[in-house]
Amino acid sequence: MWRYRNPVEVQFGAGAFDRLSDALNGRAYCLVTYDDANGGGIFAELTRRVAALAGDPAAMVRNIGPNPDYIGLTESCRLYAQATRPVEAIVALGGGSVIDAAKVLAAASDGNGSDFGKVRTYLETGTGADTLGATPIVAIPTTAGTGSEVTSWATVWDTTAKKKYSLSRPSLYPEAALVDPLLTLGLPRGITVSTGLDALSHALESIWNVNANPVSNALAEVAAREVLDALPALAADLGNAGLRTRLSRASLFAGLAFSNTKTALAHALSYHLTLHHGVPHGIACSFSLSLVMRSVIGCNADCDAALRRIFGPDLAAGAARLEATLQQLGVSPRATDHGIAARDWSALVDGALAGERGRNFIGRREVLIGQLAA
Repeated sequence: MWRYRNPVEVQFGAGAFDRLSDALNGRAYCLVTYDDANGGGIFAELTRRVAALAGDPAAMVRNIGPNPDYIGLTESCRLYAQATRPVEAIVALGGGSVIDAAKVLAAASDGNGSDFGKVRTYLETGTGADTLGATPIVAIPTTAGTGSEVTSWATVWDTTAKKKYSLSRPSLYPEAALVDPLLTLGLPRGITVSTGLDALSHALESIWNVNANPVSNALAEVAAREVLDALPALAADLGNAGLRTRLSRASLFAGLAFSNTKTALAHALSYHLTLHHGVPHGIACSFSLSLVMRSVIGCNADCDAALRRIFGPDLAAGAARLEATLQQLGVSPRATDHGIAARDWSALVDGALAGERGRNFIGRREVLIGQLAA
């Protein structure tokens, strides 16, 4: 038996941003977004567009950085609590870090404001679920890769203790996702590539996954094929609206796929690289994809069939093509190029396999260890 569920109402296409007023339906809202220092200079104008569409926000949270952590999220909750009237919805306008932060604010919210302490307690102990809030979220992604607009979890970092947590609650699915590919125009090459490879990782990891099902596989196959075809072309033609649309759709489909499976080993390996070596998330979770793919070939008939629909009948050649694509995009598939000593790989892989994401993985440890050690 298998099941698939995703409750997010998705509106996709050029101009989807302009549907914000309908999505809010008059509710007082908190706007969560970047300031221009973190957002690349366009978010002041986007903030004005939000206010023109939906009226002035009751609160504004604009301190979001690349990897939402305890320190920044505590400040975000303080800003949220300064609302001029009760917040009835949250508008998350930005990339995955903004949407993840909005989910934390939704969970931290209550009738008196916002308390990050109860979210922290839940993350660290698993207790206090009954104290968490569930303020509705309207997600408007401005990158193509995260898929957070259609998932029910958020990544939270404790940078002091060098730990990563996942805030996962069914109530944290956004109520609506307005996916407007035109909002990704103007993204620089580095962010375009990193976020696009994050989408590729979501797609492939939902396939070599113990939780894979026919619906998630169908979505993931479309997403992976599109990223492999469109991302290299877009990296060389950043102003191409058609390619931006294809990549936004691929990111959405990948998000819909892994919203039911979660990720697997490549993401589990990535957290150490981001925490200890500062590797951007999309690069950290994608550089190992060709290595991981070689370790899953022959492990599961459904997985092999899905991969053949993406890469063709020769999966070994497909893994080589995947590696070549990473290199074409400037991403080395060698662990040592990302700050990890070869002697540390075995312990790193074993630690990743023991974690929640690693336990989703269907591949062979011995094949993976042999490649990484080499």
